[in-house]
Amino acid sequence: MNEPVHDAEPGGRPEATALLVMDVQRSMVERFAGGPQLAARLGTAVAAAHGAGVDVIAVRVAFRPGHPEVDRRNPRFAAIAEAGRLQAGTAEVELDPALGLGPGDTVVTKVRVSAFTGSDLAEVLRSRGTRTLVLSGIATSGVILSTLRQAADADYRIVVLSDGCLDGDAEVHDVLVSRVFPTQAEVMTVDEWIRSLRAGASG
Repeated sequence: MNEPVHDAEPGGRPEATALLVMDVQRSMVERFAGGPQLAARLGTAVAAAHGAGVDVIAVRVAFRPGHPEVDRRNPRFAAIAEAGRLQAGTAEVELDPALGLGPGDTVVTKVRVSAFTGSDLAEVLRSRGTRTLVLSGIATSGVILSTLRQAADADYRIVVLSDGCLDGDAEVHDVLVSRVFPTQAEVMTVDEWIRSLRAGASG
């Protein structure tokens, strides 16, 4: 990916790129080994995006009090609702400060695994003319995989930051980034992506 910020759309109109930092919130960072290190690494990606004029969108999962968004037939989210977890306004849904998010960044709230489900992400991307998504966050087999599949079906160009996401199962993470994701996305490290931003800016 040589110029991730200003790819040409038919007619010459530049397309936008967005860095999606997903589920890097207190509940997830504390749950996963390597969570704090990942948040710090993604902070460098966020800073590079700011410097290159790339949109930064932080995605988190949070529910209203009483969890009215949760269908009790959904085992994963029913358990969250029954435990009263991930309520909006609580500490566990706060985004990790190591990300270095700024006032110009957008925060999107979702209510399922994919960043698109139950959120206004699609509308935010459409309003900005975004066609390239750079995916990062926790976990590789959760939000990254689900969002990638949905974004691919919507014809977005996709980049996955291989060391900008992690999973509770290291083997699953390795299989996804090395064998599954490359069929629908470009996979690169955080440092490689940052270098591509700088190359695009100087090109």
